[in-house]
Amino acid sequence: MTTPAPASSSSASPALKVFVVAGELSGDVLGAGLIRELKARYPQAEFRGVGGPGMIAQGLESLAPIEQLSVMGLVEVLKHLPSLLALRKRLKQEAIEWRADVMIGIDAPDFNTDLELALRNRGIKTLHYVSPSVWAWRQGRVKKIRRAVDRMLTFLPFEADFYRQHQVPVSFVGHPLADDLPLDDDQTAARRDLGIDPHIPLLALLPGSRHNEVKLMLPVYLEVLRQLRGHHFELEAVIPAASKARRDEIEALIEQANIDPGTRQAIHLIDGQASAAMTASDAVLLTSGTSALEALLCHRPMVVAYRMAATTFWIAQRVVHTEWISLPNLLAQRTLVPELIQHDASVERIVSELAPLLFEGAGAPLVARFKEMHQALAQDASVRAAAAVAEVVEVERACENGEPS
Repeated sequence: MTTPAPASSSSASPALKVFVVAGELSGDVLGAGLIRELKARYPQAEFRGVGGPGMIAQGLESLAPIEQLSVMGLVEVLKHLPSLLALRKRLKQEAIEWRADVMIGIDAPDFNTDLELALRNRGIKTLHYVSPSVWAWRQGRVKKIRRAVDRMLTFLPFEADFYRQHQVPVSFVGHPLADDLPLDDDQTAARRDLGIDPHIPLLALLPGSRHNEVKLMLPVYLEVLRQLRGHHFELEAVIPAASKARRDEIEALIEQANIDPGTRQAIHLIDGQASAAMTASDAVLLTSGTSALEALLCHRPMVVAYRMAATTFWIAQRVVHTEWISLPNLLAQRTLVPELIQHDASVERIVSELAPLLFEGAGAPLVARFKEMHQALAQDASVRAAAAVAEVVEVERACENGEPS
C-alpha cells in the first residue's frame, strides 16, 4: 500500500472536513492521536463529531457529551435507545449540512455502523477505527460493515485477516497504547510518582470506565481487597478513576462498603493514570476491555473478573461464540490470564487467583510473554491510521478531479 504524501495546505486545496464519532473514553484516546496525525498531514483540517477531552484538546468541536454514547450491554442500551436514535439522527444531519469529506467512527459499532452507512450513501467516505468482535458473535454483521465502510482499521492482525476473507477493505494499524507505553517499564519510578511505598505488595483495581460496570464490580473488588489483606496485612490498592463522575461514584461506594478502616486507608484513589497504576502494581484486577490490553502492555499479571445484568448475560451466552473475552487471551489464542465471568466472578474465586500473583511471584513467567506481544502491536498506530484515512480521501479527490486512481 502506497502512503500518500501530506496534502498541501495551499488555498487551492479545500480544507479537509473530518467528522469523528468516538463512543467512550478509550475511543477518545484513539481519536486524539488520530486527529493529531491528520492535522500534521492536513494543517487546515476541521474536526466535528463526538469526543472527549483528548479529542477536544486536539481541536474537535464536540456536538454531544461522549458519556451519552458510553452505554454497554444489550438491556442497558435498550433503556437509552430513544436518546441514542435521536442523537444519531442529529449527527447524520450535522455531517451532511457541514459537507464532511470523511466520517470516522471510533468503536461503538452498533451506533456508528448505521451512521457510517447513512453517510456513505450520501457520498461521504467512511472508515471505522476499532473492529467490533464480528469474529466472535453476530458474524452476519460483516455484510452490513462491507456496505457501510470504505476502510476498516484494526488493532489486531487476526482481525485484518477476517475482513480480508470477507472482502472488506482493511488496514492493520497496531494499537496506539503499544506505541505510547515503554517496553521497559519502571515499577519503582511509577510508585514514586504516585507516592506509594516501593516495598509493600500493591494491587491495582480497575472496575471499569462505565457507570454500570463500577456499580456492579467495585463492591466485589473491595471485598476481594479486604480478604486479601487477611493473607498479607501490608497489601495496599490503587484505583485509577476514569473520570470525575467515576471518581465520585467510587468514593461513595467505598464509604458504603463493609470494609474496616485499615482497608479503607490502604486504598489510593487517583485521577486517571491507569497505566501508572498498573505499572506500579504487582498484579491487576480488572473488568475486560481496553484495560486488559493496557495491563498486558504494562507487563503485569492480571485477573479478569466481570459481571453484567442477568438478562444481558443470558442473551450473551447464546450469541457469543468465542473461547475467550480478554485481549491477552485472544491475542495468544490460549488462556494466559484467568477470566472469571458472571457467577465465576465470586470473591472466593478471585482471591484464589490473585493471591499467588501478589504474594508468590506466580505471574513472573507472563512478563516476558507480554513484552513479546507488546512489541508485535507497536506499529505507530496513529500514523498508520492517519495514512489510511489520507489514502481513502486522496483517492476520492483524485476521482473528483478526473485523475486516474
